Amino acid sequence: QVQLVESGGGLVQAGGSLRLSCAASERTFSSYTMAWFRQAPGKEREFVAAIIASGGTTYYADAVKGRFTISRDNAKNTVYLQMNSLKPEDTAVYYCAADLNSITRIRTRGSLYHYWGQGTQVTVSS
Repeated sequence: QVQLVESGGGLVQAGGSLRLSCAASERTFSSYTMAWFRQAPGKEREFVAAIIASGGTTYYADAVKGRFTISRDNAKNTVYLQMNSLKPEDTAVYYCAADLNSITRIRTRGSLYHYWGQGTQVTVSS
């Protein structure tokens, strides 16, 4: 069982920045791909970004490319999402997720991820 705990959400003005963190309970954290998803009110959950086990490869949704950066610190069992130039349309609950079947592969479909955090709210005001 992998427990994921997100933190770092909050209220920020458009153009501002936030850094989300996701701490994992498992010591094998460095063995699988991690991702961030988000869900806005009335919308389906969508993929945001992912990073492979080693941290050597990342992948982003077009909507956040160039503004968000995903990274991980395997020594701390933590994955991060640095969000810059935030827009009101980035408002959502952000979730981290673990894909235990992937070490070097990145998958964008949420149903393929095995464990999820409880989510952290990000609100961007205009």
